Amino acid sequence: MIVAVALAATCAGCAPAGGEPGSVVTRAEDEESLTIGIRFDQPGLSERTVDGRFVGFDVDVATHVAGELGVPPENITWRETVPAQRESDITSGAVDLVVAAYSITDERKRQVGFAGPYFETGQDLLVRRSAADITGPASLAGRRLCSVTGSTSAEQVKQRFARSVHLREYPRNSDCVTALLAGQVDAVTTDAAILAGFVAQNPELLRLVGTPLSTERYGVGLRKDDAEGRAAVAAAIEHMIDTGAWRESLRRHLGRAGLPLPDPPEVTER
Repeated sequence: MIVAVALAATCAGCAPAGGEPGSVVTRAEDEESLTIGIRFDQPGLSERTVDGRFVGFDVDVATHVAGELGVPPENITWRETVPAQRESDITSGAVDLVVAAYSITDERKRQVGFAGPYFETGQDLLVRRSAADITGPASLAGRRLCSVTGSTSAEQVKQRFARSVHLREYPRNSDCVTALLAGQVDAVTTDAAILAGFVAQNPELLRLVGTPLSTERYGVGLRKDDAEGRAAVAAAIEHMIDTGAWRESLRRHLGRAGLPLPDPPEVTER
């Protein structure tokens, strides 16, 4: 595509032509396409609509990064990646990038690389609006807590606050929210930015407890040894922030949930 090549030559986040073999930069230049792993069930962040579109803040970040690498939106293949599979999706080559509320941790950095962060949030609890007696993680002792398989959120609660909590795990956050609405669990825990989207969908039934338990830094995941890719993606994130597109996307997708919108983070992983 002539347009894609022109974008690749002029965009702020691109590396020079003739990138490193195996780099996401080289793949974008050579094939003018990317496969990006996202979640399909996180309102406000990344969600597949009933008419097959993909919308949300993470989707906007991924689309912007791809554009900075010279790949137009129509050449992006969206692939669902769940927490338990994100590392294997990257290392196996099933995806080129992961933009899926993917917290940067030292343990994960032993397997994959990160560029970012592009967003910072904190772990919180989602409960039924009628559950006035759940005021924080300590009040979960003896109760049923739901979290996504492969996440660290539930273990954080068990280790720090309520060892007697009864943990249930499901592949997707939407499964946990369905169980919460059905009365099968008493609370759901994950990042506040994720939970806020479900509150926006069911404001009369659900609420955030509003007690941050940790700080989570979302990064774009890619192959560990792709130094050129990390630098290009980090530059693309900074460009999105500098142009105001980052703040506008955040306001459009998460502002309606009532979540206080943070300032852009400093991009330290590159």
